[in-house]
Amino acid sequence: MKNFKSKALSMTIAAICAEGITLSNIAYAQGGSELEEVVVTGVRGKPRSVSDSPVPVDVFSAETIESVSYSDTNDILQTLIPSYSSERSPIADGGTFIRPASLRGLPTDKTLVLVNSKRRHRASLVEIGGSGTQGPDVATIPAAAIKNVEVLRDGAAAQYGSDAIAGVINFILKDNAEGGSISIDTGEYFEGDGDNYTISGNIGLPLGENGFLSISGEFADADATSRSEQYCEEFFCLDESNPTFQDFINNPDPLVQERVAFLSDPEFLAGVGGASLEGGDVVQPWGQPNSESTRIFFNAGYDLNDTTEVYGFGNYSDSEADGSFFYRFPLNGVLNDVRTADGEVFNALETFPGGFTPRFFGEVEDYSLVAGIKGEWGSGFYYDFSTRYGFNEIEYTLRNTVNPSLGPDSPTSFRPGALSNEEFQIQADFVKEFDSGLVVAFGASYLDEEYDVQQGEQLSFEAGAFASADPFGFCDNGVETAAGLAVQANGSDLNCADPDDPVFQILGVGSNGFPGFSPQFSEVFSRDSYGLYLDVSKDVTEKLFLQGALRYEDYSDFGDELVGKLALQYDINDTWGFRASVGTGFRAPTPGQQGTTNVSTRLPNGFPVATGLFPAGSDVAQALGARDLGPETSTNFTFGFTANFDALTLTVDYYRIDIEDRTFAVSTLDVSTDPTTGADFENFQALQAAGVVGAESIGGVFYFANAFDTITEGVDIVATAPITWGNGQTTDITASFNYNTSEFDSDPSEFLNAEDAFDFENFDPEIRGTVTATHGFGEFSLLARANFYGSSENSNNSGPDGSLEVQEYDEVVFFDLEGTYRINENLSVSLGGRNIFDEFPDEDEIGDYGNGRIYASDTIVDWQGGYYYLRLNADF
Repeated sequence: MKNFKSKALSMTIAAICAEGITLSNIAYAQGGSELEEVVVTGVRGKPRSVSDSPVPVDVFSAETIESVSYSDTNDILQTLIPSYSSERSPIADGGTFIRPASLRGLPTDKTLVLVNSKRRHRASLVEIGGSGTQGPDVATIPAAAIKNVEVLRDGAAAQYGSDAIAGVINFILKDNAEGGSISIDTGEYFEGDGDNYTISGNIGLPLGENGFLSISGEFADADATSRSEQYCEEFFCLDESNPTFQDFINNPDPLVQERVAFLSDPEFLAGVGGASLEGGDVVQPWGQPNSESTRIFFNAGYDLNDTTEVYGFGNYSDSEADGSFFYRFPLNGVLNDVRTADGEVFNALETFPGGFTPRFFGEVEDYSLVAGIKGEWGSGFYYDFSTRYGFNEIEYTLRNTVNPSLGPDSPTSFRPGALSNEEFQIQADFVKEFDSGLVVAFGASYLDEEYDVQQGEQLSFEAGAFASADPFGFCDNGVETAAGLAVQANGSDLNCADPDDPVFQILGVGSNGFPGFSPQFSEVFSRDSYGLYLDVSKDVTEKLFLQGALRYEDYSDFGDELVGKLALQYDINDTWGFRASVGTGFRAPTPGQQGTTNVSTRLPNGFPVATGLFPAGSDVAQALGARDLGPETSTNFTFGFTANFDALTLTVDYYRIDIEDRTFAVSTLDVSTDPTTGADFENFQALQAAGVVGAESIGGVFYFANAFDTITEGVDIVATAPITWGNGQTTDITASFNYNTSEFDSDPSEFLNAEDAFDFENFDPEIRGTVTATHGFGEFSLLARANFYGSSENSNNSGPDGSLEVQEYDEVVFFDLEGTYRINENLSVSLGGRNIFDEFPDEDEIGDYGNGRIYASDTIVDWQGGYYYLRLNADF
């Protein structure tokens, strides 16, 4: 095991040699016999307490993390941090498998994620739409591996680089050389679905007398949920009890009336129950996906001598999940009649007699390795040399669908390709502490990044015969050719004079729901960059601490940038303290954001259509008016106060983040093959001219752009206090509050329509709060938690003449309760419930979701209902 002296040295080095910012965990007190939890945030040298930090930071211990009844680290962070949020969108392509998140109202690509103070590699997924987020997947970090989590709620780009605009999340791994733990957790939702079980554990092993190896693992399995109603829209409805059913059957559109006839078709009605692989009583389920994951992390260190330590840590994660796409109903452009080579009529309803709901599967593989050596050269001069490698890949499979253009020859399962992100970094950090108290830190890094869009199998993107009208040459200007006459002679009812004859039907190209990555859009996008930083800090007086930082970065694809930061902390007296910071930031678009492409089914106007995302630098997007992506720049302001009233501690911090040239997806541009539709037809012509295969079946296109400037501002409040009762027992209370707004600082109308612009500013709740109380008595303990989500608004262009209709969502509070009984020193059992009153957010009332959805599926407010669980913990 590590001796006292070397472990203290290791912690000191970890505190002062982290890249650009330090979030240390435990440091030894002056006497050497007691431990004091301290945090060193944005500074070097001596550890500082949370209240003495010049910038706001939260620290969550392993015990606090274990008290949260989730296994997904995204959900754990959202439970503990009001300014952190993560949505679970069930129909979001790869977003079903790698969940997007945000901190202080900004997406995760503007939050730096660290593990043991080293940068975590990005996931392979680029969020389709919105900010096009590509950040690390924190779900790959199992809770069992975490010693504590430190969340810096302030911009730190000058210290860490381009991602740290909103803040920094640092996961400190367990470093035990002995002992361990195991946890078994099982539960399900009040609705009787979503069965979940998780097995996790940790073991610490000695490496000789001066080292440790801590290994943590987690296996989790969760079944799907469904919070849905049967499919019913004005253009197709399967639920006669739904008021919209009358609108459907009375719809005067001739095409809709053809669909109404299917409700009298026994074969179709018999097939409806098999439309979805998930089964159940709806054709399109909405809820959490089926998922299974295995995650392993290790952390190791070895003291070569009293002043030098070698270290390493890494992970391997493999996870699988599957979720549904939109239901395909008869005559929707996919399930339409075509004429085969013998002149007979074919419809994919022969394969899927009740229509079909494509099922999307994703397998995510993630691994990383970090190694380094750190120590002290002489008195007060510290070094840390490290290198890291990280890889993340998501491989897609699509089942229960067809490539419509292949007609009767189409398979029903496809492998449309894969996405991967790979990073390699070399880092050197140095810190010098002078006798005067001045601390000077400096360092350099080199980062190489590669994003690979991997080609899918041929049939997933192939343009079959039915990608064009009359593929077998049966007609010529309304008259049958020799080939046409031949099939008529064999009994075909071909009629070339009828423009609605199936011979003229054009069907979509590629595996329907998610066409495969074709050679045209399969490419490797790479870049490298290097950075240099300088950080100077000093306790100028007993009451005043000052810090300044500069960072220079140079990217092979975007040039260079110099950013800076100033911070201070001033003790007004023993009770009150003041802190403030100002800094600038820079974020270069990732190779993934520059290169990702996607064609999927979306609802730009409430009706499911194939919608294509194309890289801003591609010929396709530039023909539609796109320009190459450029970097985002930011300015951060933070100021607040801290207070210590005996047992009560309070921090209040205001922040403002100004971002210029923010990366965002433009509102969907409609595409039409009808020459009378003006701009929509011009968009179609642009796709054709750019050589997009299957352009005739694409109904909308969009791309990422440096679309507008924004201002994000808010207030964070954190308070902790124990309540001591007359019997000597104590209840510990922690309360956290966040108020956050985002607004445009430039005119977004060139890039966003009115609905998207309104939702950008109003969709997420502006207020979030969490209050947690823990109370112990004898062998029993209780935990109660309230999670508050404020009101919000959502719009839809469903008003008269396409005007906006706005729905206000009421605030909602979820209450959690958990009781724990400690059987003995090593064994405990917990029984608990999340959202014990089974609360739900408001239902959609303005038709913005539909297609079987009851609730807004992209909200950060949970819409799964109550959940109960049982957990067994063992320590050894």
